[in-house]
Amino acid sequence: MPTSALTRLVRVLAAPGERHDQILTPEALEFVGRLTAEFGERRRDLMKERRRQALRLATGSPLDFPLVTAAVRADPTWRVAPPAPGLTDRRVEITGPPDRRMTVNALNSGARVWMADFEDATAPTWANVIDGQLNLLDAVERRIDFTGEDGREYRLGAPDRLATVMVRPRGWHLDEEHLEFEGGPVPAALVDFGLYFFHCAQRQIDAGRGPYFYLPKLENRYEARLWNDVFVTAQDLLDIPRGTIRATVLIETVTAAFEMEEILHELRDHSAGLNAGRWDYLFSLIKTFGHRTDFLLPDRARVTMTAPFLRAYTELLVQTCHRRGAHAIGGMAAQVPSRDPDVHQAALAKVRLDKEREAEDGFDGSWVAHPGLVPVCREVFDGVLGERPHQLDRRREDVAVAAGDLLSVRRIGGPPTEQGVRTNIAVAVRYFAAWLGGRGAVALDGLMEDAATAEIARVQIWQWLRHRVIDRELVQWLLDEELDALGAGYPWAPLDEVRALFQRTALAVELPAFFTPDAYSRHLVQRAQERA
Repeated sequence: MPTSALTRLVRVLAAPGERHDQILTPEALEFVGRLTAEFGERRRDLMKERRRQALRLATGSPLDFPLVTAAVRADPTWRVAPPAPGLTDRRVEITGPPDRRMTVNALNSGARVWMADFEDATAPTWANVIDGQLNLLDAVERRIDFTGEDGREYRLGAPDRLATVMVRPRGWHLDEEHLEFEGGPVPAALVDFGLYFFHCAQRQIDAGRGPYFYLPKLENRYEARLWNDVFVTAQDLLDIPRGTIRATVLIETVTAAFEMEEILHELRDHSAGLNAGRWDYLFSLIKTFGHRTDFLLPDRARVTMTAPFLRAYTELLVQTCHRRGAHAIGGMAAQVPSRDPDVHQAALAKVRLDKEREAEDGFDGSWVAHPGLVPVCREVFDGVLGERPHQLDRRREDVAVAAGDLLSVRRIGGPPTEQGVRTNIAVAVRYFAAWLGGRGAVALDGLMEDAATAEIARVQIWQWLRHRVIDRELVQWLLDEELDALGAGYPWAPLDEVRALFQRTALAVELPAFFTPDAYSRHLVQRAQERA
């Protein structure tokens, strides 16, 4: 791509890092700039529409399947594109941040797909963002390795045994404040997508794969249409055939659950299916309807995937995908293997039960968060799939889901326990401390947690306070106790920052849509500026 005056409009505001010049080339910055020039304003308009939709739902507007797209849902003839190379068999997928160690371990894990996560599993420090791009480039070039503190060396295995890479960029709601375009920050989604696509798309094609993505936090078909237009433009700019990009959309917002077919339709030439993002889905449900008493949820541990409204959501997802020839991918098993044999076996039993339910429901694969869980997930899906790469032939015509089924929360409602309140506070403050310290994937109480866990923990506290099923004094007392425990265990933890973040995002009268934009601007960017 020829260098142009547009390059000057994309400025790097961060201090140079080691090898960052290999990613932040003038040509790559121009590419990101051209995407931003083309789609930045449209993205801003869609974020305004998100806020208007949230207000409409909060003031009583019903949520239903859109009448205007009824013809799309009723048309039995359209299908998404056939699976791309490396995405036909997705029975086990592993997720994690694209740090150097995880990159090697995930690719070698035995999973069919690795989702390299720049979103919920990555704290978006500038170093994490650009080093993650370097690690992906090194992986494609097969020059990545890692040596642990114990001296153990990690190397990539044979090419035909490596997982297929799918990249999850940050959501449309986030900015990248270290890159400036026309006086403002660049949309983080276009940074993560654009840098990876510019450097690795053709390399992945040459290696027999392609540029593949997971798309997070979409709320409607218009946001899917924006991504599809980004894909078309990006492919045209780099002379890559249209349809080479493939993307799986995470259905992790309650509004997107009512537009699954429409989302597939918008992305049909680039679609690689849908994924059931269950923790973010619960977070979205509370964020959208948390002001209503009939959406009051009990302790998080009591809200399992067997709950009727979650069963409706996952079964509709499988039916929708298979009706259109798309893969349906299940939720994440977050358990971390333990050295305690009894604890370890109990964790594997939970994973097995979860994956058996998904495989029997018709999912074509599922997620795990740790390489140690790949064998049990694979064994379960092997038992159902056998030599078949998927079960798209299971159309699930027995499923009939109405709008009310997706919103039937009252059947599992109930007040929280004090232990449930304490657990949410403990998880939120411990995750906030790690995130502010630059870690987005954190092992807590035997589970590998990411931002979605902290989000649901803090919005549950907000919801319980709003409906006065818990006392503010109890929350403040438990918050003090958990911060004291955090400080005793981790003297480096920024306790004042953690407290302030929790108070702003869980205890405020109005619920912030996400904790990440606030924490990013107030802490990560500010701290980087102070160091510079």
